[in-house]
Amino acid sequence: MSETIRVGTRGSVLALRQTEIVVTALRRRFPGSEFRAVPIVTQGDRTKRRSRDLDFTDAIDRALEAGEVDIAVHSTKDLPVRPMRQVRVAAFLPRGDPRDCLVLREASGLRDLPPGARIGSSSPRRRAQLLRARNDLAVVEIRGNVDTRLSQVRSGAVDGAILAAAGLSRIGRWAEVTEFLDRRAFLPAPGQGALAVETRASDRALASQVAALDHSPTRAAVGAERAFVEGVGGNCDTPLGALARLSRGELVLRAELLSPEGRRSVRGERRGAAASAAAVGRALARDLLAAGGAEILARRPRG
Repeated sequence: MSETIRVGTRGSVLALRQTEIVVTALRRRFPGSEFRAVPIVTQGDRTKRRSRDLDFTDAIDRALEAGEVDIAVHSTKDLPVRPMRQVRVAAFLPRGDPRDCLVLREASGLRDLPPGARIGSSSPRRRAQLLRARNDLAVVEIRGNVDTRLSQVRSGAVDGAILAAAGLSRIGRWAEVTEFLDRRAFLPAPGQGALAVETRASDRALASQVAALDHSPTRAAVGAERAFVEGVGGNCDTPLGALARLSRGELVLRAELLSPEGRRSVRGERRGAAASAAAVGRALARDLLAAGGAEILARRPRG
C-alpha cells in the first residue's frame, strides 16, 4: 500500500470507531500507507421503518463497486448472506463480545423489571427472546444509533433497551451496561461482534494486503452462522439466533428459530471441522427446519 486508501463506512459514532479499529490494524502492518474515512448514508440510515428490505450496506458496497472507495468496513451482522458479485470479504477481524446486554434506567436486571416495563428494540429476534423470558414486558420499537437509544433510556422514553455488548465496548460506553444476557437463552444475531472488511473482487493486490488482518477462527464461526441463515431462508425480519465457536479444534454451532412472540422455538447444535463451516451451518438449518422450524417460519407475518 502506498496511495491514500479510501475507506467506506457509515457515519455513526460506532461505525467510525469500528473503521478506526480496522485502519489502526492496517497501519500496523503497512506503516507507510494513508487512509481516509468516507462516510456514506445507507438506506437503513435514511428510514425509521424496519423491513426485510432495510439495508445498512447497500450504498457503501455500490460505492466500492464503482471505485469511489477502496475498501468497506461493516458490522458482519449487517452483511447480506449473498453479497454483491463484485465485492468480497477480504478479512474478518477477531470477534468482539457477541452477547446482547440490557441497559436499564432503574432496575438492576431482567428479573427485577416490573410487569409492563417498556424495553426498546427494533430486532425481531430480541423481541421474541425477551418475551420468551418475560412475557409480561412490553417491547417497543426504537431505532437510531447507539447514542440515540441510550438517550431514550436516560430520558425515560423507555425503561430499558437491548444492545450489542461489542458496540458499547467499542465506543467506551461499557459502564452503562446493567446486565449481560446469557448467550444460551439469548443467542445473538449471526455475525454479531465481528467486523468485516470488503474489497473489490477485481482488486486482488489490495485484497491480498487486507487479508493479512483475517482471523481464521472468526471467519469459520461467522461462515457457519451465515450459512445457517441462508439455509433457513432468513432475513432481518426472521427471529433467529446463531453462534459458533471453535472448541479444541472443532467448530460448534448453536442456533434457534423462534415465533414472533417467543411462544415457540426450535434449537439445535451441530459440530464439524472449521474447514467445513458452511456445511455445518447448512446441516443445522436442515435439522431445525425438520424439527418444526419450517412450520414456525410459515406462520410468521408477511410484509
